[in-house]
Amino acid sequence: MAVLKALVLAAGEGTRLRPLTLDRPKPMLPIGGRPMLEHTLALLKQHGVRDVAINLHHKSEVITSYFSRFSDMNIVYSHEAEILGTAGAAKKLAHFLDSTFFVIYGDVLTDLDLSALLAYHRAKDAAITIVLYEVEDPTRCGIVEVDRSGRVGSFVEKPSAPKSNLANAGIYVVEPSVLSHIPGGFADFGFDVFPALIAANAAFYAFPIHSDTYLLDIGSLERYAQACRDAEEGRICLLHLESPQD
Repeated sequence: MAVLKALVLAAGEGTRLRPLTLDRPKPMLPIGGRPMLEHTLALLKQHGVRDVAINLHHKSEVITSYFSRFSDMNIVYSHEAEILGTAGAAKKLAHFLDSTFFVIYGDVLTDLDLSALLAYHRAKDAAITIVLYEVEDPTRCGIVEVDRSGRVGSFVEKPSAPKSNLANAGIYVVEPSVLSHIPGGFADFGFDVFPALIAANAAFYAFPIHSDTYLLDIGSLERYAQACRDAEEGRICLLHLESPQD
């Protein structure tokens, strides 16, 4: 079986979380005493992924310095002079992402069973599988329509007249063949890649999360405060990596 890999997206400037992100990337905000990004990497490790790429732009040295202490993860850094977008970041790393890989947005805090997600992806023989969760206001998210087999029929970013309340959770399983659908330069999975995959009738499937799965998009100060409370109250069990300093 090919080595599993992952891309964690960490290049954004986190403008909606200022002033907390003035001196650090958003995924480095502490939750339960450690950076959120450490939990994400530990979750990947828990499910057998040790080869991880992280794209960098804003305050990149904060990430590279912190994770230099961990030797049990093979981390490849992709520095972006100009932000390339969620899909453009993957395209730049095509030489590294040469086998099935996860994509996880760096501002998503979750305890999702990645092994179950991967098993579903393989059972469907999918080119790409997107994780979905239910939202109260579909006009603020990327909304997906799914048929009975789980195949994605449409994807619309922030629709004015939504036909579904299933939103993009910011977690995918991707086959390297999908990278050929990504144009050069700036590219976004939601705006550029997903519509192209649907038009090409690619094997594009959805994986709705279970109600007992924790998932929070930390895109605002309010959401960050909620994540800190949830961790303190045990709604999510935070993971961490081991280092010689521990």
